[in-house]
Amino acid sequence: MAHHPQRRALLAGLAAAPLAAGTARAQADWPNRPVRLIIPSAAGGAADFIGRTLGRFLEPHLRQPVVVDNRPGAGGITGTEAAKQAAPDGYTFLIATNSTHSANAFLYRRLPYDPVRDFAHVGMLGTFATIAVVPAEAPYKTIPALVAQARANPDRMFFGYYSSSSLVPSALLKARADLEITGAAYRNITQIMPDLISGQIQFAFLDSLSAAAALQSGRLTPIAVTSPQRSPLMPELPTVAETIPDFVVQGWFGLTAPAGTPRPILDRMQTLLREAAADPTLVEAVTRQGLTPGFMTGAEMDRFLVDDRARWQEWVRIAGIEPE
Repeated sequence: MAHHPQRRALLAGLAAAPLAAGTARAQADWPNRPVRLIIPSAAGGAADFIGRTLGRFLEPHLRQPVVVDNRPGAGGITGTEAAKQAAPDGYTFLIATNSTHSANAFLYRRLPYDPVRDFAHVGMLGTFATIAVVPAEAPYKTIPALVAQARANPDRMFFGYYSSSSLVPSALLKARADLEITGAAYRNITQIMPDLISGQIQFAFLDSLSAAAALQSGRLTPIAVTSPQRSPLMPELPTVAETIPDFVVQGWFGLTAPAGTPRPILDRMQTLLREAAADPTLVEAVTRQGLTPGFMTGAEMDRFLVDDRARWQEWVRIAGIEPE
């Protein structure tokens, strides 16, 4: 016997009701177990510091532990793929960066994730520039002196890199100043430091947090920053753009989740991220490490990333980097 269309709709609605009620109840109970925060880089770098600082802020608000899960490797790809593959249940989040969600699309021929389709963004925390650093014993302590040294010693100067934020400025410098210098790839920030300090490699662009201890101890010398303006933390340090016009490369940190994560959970996390970005203690901690706080909602981050991917695509093109 055929059912009346209205009756069919009613039966379908009744069948779906327990499922919807169960989903709503699960979201209302969220979180009722620890939340995992994947950091797509090694301990000791800027993303690790941002993630752990944010995790400590979130714990009392969520009333659950925030478990930091460092997944370094392949320019952030390893950790980002792990986040993509996680259940979209509100218990896994990722510290997203300019490498994972902008630059990697142009640095690698095949990414195992889609930075647009595979994630639901919570929001952005802020931006950062990188610092050009040289060994303390190096005779070149400015960008013009570094360029002169490279021209006088073609193919005998090496730079190290471990992420898009360290590779792209170095390759841009090589292209814009027409230098014959060679890059050496490192898995993460902790591997690059001994070779840089000992002078095995002649310079690198590092995020300020990763460079902080070596700069404070005098083992490395900062020579320039890649931001549009001088850093308030080191106002005496010139920008690269003061030597090479329009030379600006900036990175960022944000929070994202696997696509399909329930909207109420994303909204709750976005509210907490907004509160974190306004918390004086957290703001002071991240600012001291070179991050310029600048909160964005998930929707604003979506729009920002359209422009940011175009910027990184252009930087990679000008730098002449062939995708791996």
